Amino acid sequence: MTGKLSGDIALRISGLVKQFGENVVVSGIDLDVPTGSCYGLVGPNGAGKTTTLSMVTGLLRPDAGAAWIHGIDVWQDPVPAKAMIGNLADGVRLFDRLTGEQLLTYTAMIFSVPREEIPQRVADLIAMMDLGAAAGKMVTDYSAGMTKKIALACALVHAPKLLVLDEPFESVDPVSAANIEDVLRSYTASGGTVIVSSHSMDLVQRLCDHVAIIAAGRLLASGTVDDVRAGETLQERFLSLVGGRHTSEGPAWLRQS
Repeated sequence: MTGKLSGDIALRISGLVKQFGENVVVSGIDLDVPTGSCYGLVGPNGAGKTTTLSMVTGLLRPDAGAAWIHGIDVWQDPVPAKAMIGNLADGVRLFDRLTGEQLLTYTAMIFSVPREEIPQRVADLIAMMDLGAAAGKMVTDYSAGMTKKIALACALVHAPKLLVLDEPFESVDPVSAANIEDVLRSYTASGGTVIVSSHSMDLVQRLCDHVAIIAAGRLLASGTVDDVRAGETLQERFLSLVGGRHTSEGPAWLRQS
C-alpha cells in the first residue's frame, strides 16, 4: 500500500505497529477513512485505540507503518500534516493558567489563524460550548466537563480538515453534547472528517457513518456502520467479535432476597 490517496480518502493508515517492551499494543493496522465521514473507533480497554490515534496525529512515533492525511505523510512531513489536524487527545495537558478565552486565542495564533478572524472565532466557540460565564476564568478552575469542552474548542479553532476526538463527550452534559453533535454533523456535511474514539456504542451508532472495531491491537472489522453491525445492534456485533462477556447473576451474598 502506498501513501498516494484518491480524493475521497482523508486518512490512510498502513501497517501501524507499536510495541512497549514485550507488549505489542498495535499490530499492523490498515485503515482508510473517507473524506466527509464521521468514523467511529471502538474497542475494549487496552485495545490500542489511543495508541493508534497518537501515532496518526504525530504524538507517538510508530515502530513500523505510516499514516497519510490528504496525501501528506504524518512522520515524513509533519508540519503541513499536523496543520490539518484538530486533536482532542486523551490526557494531554492544557495551558490551564490561562483563561478559556486566552487559551483559545493562543491556540488560534499557534495555528496562524489570521489575527482579524481570531476574536470572532473565539466568541463563536465559547458560545457553542456554553462557556460564556467561564470565558474569563482560568482553565485550572474548570470542572472536568468544562475542561473537555474548552479542549474541543481548541481543536476546532483553526478549522482543521481532520478532527480526531478521543472520548469527546466524557463528562460533558447532555445539552452541550447535543449541541456538539450538531456541529460535528454540519462539519462533516461541509467536507470535514471526524474520527471519534468512544466506549459508547449508542453514540457511535447515532453519530458515525463508518466504524472500525479493534481488539488486542488488531482490526477486527471496518466499514459503514450498517455493514459492520450486519443486522445487529453495534453493541451486539461488538460483543460477538470481541468476546469476553459472561452471564452471571453475581455472588449469592449480593442478591437482595
